[in-house]
Amino acid sequence: MSVKQQVQSVGRSLSAMVMPNLGAFIAWGLITALFIPTGWLPNEKLGSMVGDMLKFLLPLLIGYTGGKMTGGARGAVVGAIATIGVILGASIPMFLGAMIAGPLGGFLIKKLDEVLDGHIPAGFEMLVNNFSAGILGAILAIFCFLGIGPIAEACTNALGAGVGALVDHKLLPFASILVEPAKILFLNNAINHGVFTPLGAQQAQEVGKSIYYMIESNPGPGVGLLLAYCLAGKGSAKSSAPGAVIIHFLGGIHEIYFPYVLMNPVLILAMMGGGFTGVLTLSVLKGGLIAPASPGSIFAELMMTPKGGYFANIAGILAGGAVSFILALLLLKAFGKDDADFEAAQAKTRSNKAESKGLETQTFNAAQVKKIVFACDAGMGSSAMGATKLRKKLKEAGLDINVTHSPVSETPKDAGIIICHKELAERARAACPSARIIAITDFLNAPEYGQLISDLKG
Repeated sequence: MSVKQQVQSVGRSLSAMVMPNLGAFIAWGLITALFIPTGWLPNEKLGSMVGDMLKFLLPLLIGYTGGKMTGGARGAVVGAIATIGVILGASIPMFLGAMIAGPLGGFLIKKLDEVLDGHIPAGFEMLVNNFSAGILGAILAIFCFLGIGPIAEACTNALGAGVGALVDHKLLPFASILVEPAKILFLNNAINHGVFTPLGAQQAQEVGKSIYYMIESNPGPGVGLLLAYCLAGKGSAKSSAPGAVIIHFLGGIHEIYFPYVLMNPVLILAMMGGGFTGVLTLSVLKGGLIAPASPGSIFAELMMTPKGGYFANIAGILAGGAVSFILALLLLKAFGKDDADFEAAQAKTRSNKAESKGLETQTFNAAQVKKIVFACDAGMGSSAMGATKLRKKLKEAGLDINVTHSPVSETPKDAGIIICHKELAERARAACPSARIIAITDFLNAPEYGQLISDLKG
């Protein structure tokens, strides 16, 4: 596994613990926005829930999910027990600690079950299973209370101090220089939900909002890039850009613009410039959200905007979009590639890569394909969009095949075909070696859809 894939895997693990629980973060954010003293409907009694939800509910959900990821249902329980030790062993919200304790609990109970397998006397299975989980959970809770909790608190404080130093020295906009390229490598969910969401939750508790929630989720730079393609793009890139604008800006699926940057890598400069300007504007105008905006659409951004913060947040989105649009337009005119040459190069690259991996001879029996899985990094954005589009095409072709979507690392083992972005192809192959992998670059107009339908009908 390459370094990039390893980084993606770690990042995916972090975001995978947060993303299934975003509903809880949003619920907490809404209660905060409504009932804290500076909220829309100040209420001391209802506002008292805010602190406990942040300290207990959210970290416990993260720990439970992390434990389930590594140890199934029993791992979820032991992960939650370990997480409560981390929570009580620290004086600040323990998101980082939960991300350590939860998976640790799940991993250890899984290994313990493997050791005990085949050695439990008949009739004692329930007794041993319950007590093994209980004893291990108690040990982990004590260990996390005394060890991981204080260490995670120190790390969280250090990370917060580092980001705080950027804020104090007016350097936070420079974070976009790292964030924007990382997004193109499909680390957007890891960055947003693995790093900025925990930091944002802590800041929002203190001041009622957080700029961290908008560093990655700001839809302005992406829509600026796509609008530039609408004017200065060529071929299919230009024709598909208007639809991509709608999906990105209104639907919040940022992955839709990644291929447009990958086909002209110099455009990453436009994304950096747009991100920098957006964060700078938000910093100057004191913008921020009360909870994560997920997906990062304009609707989610506005819903999570606190009372009196609409001007700052809208200005940050518009400023980022305007700068990204201007830079992308100039770069496209100067360095834009011919669309036909680009598509030919893509086809040749895919052919060479497939041949080098022995995939040219990969065949499948169309009659035996019962499930097609559209996989993306988190299983909630581009994969859902792709599954909907492919499902419609299959229906029009008269094919009754189940099409679903999932995170690339949790692809169902009974998948006959997996469709994913080419950057995720290796991870999809590792997750489900028996499936046929179809790697695409354009979520809206992938020519592979038509070829797949032709193969299935044939």
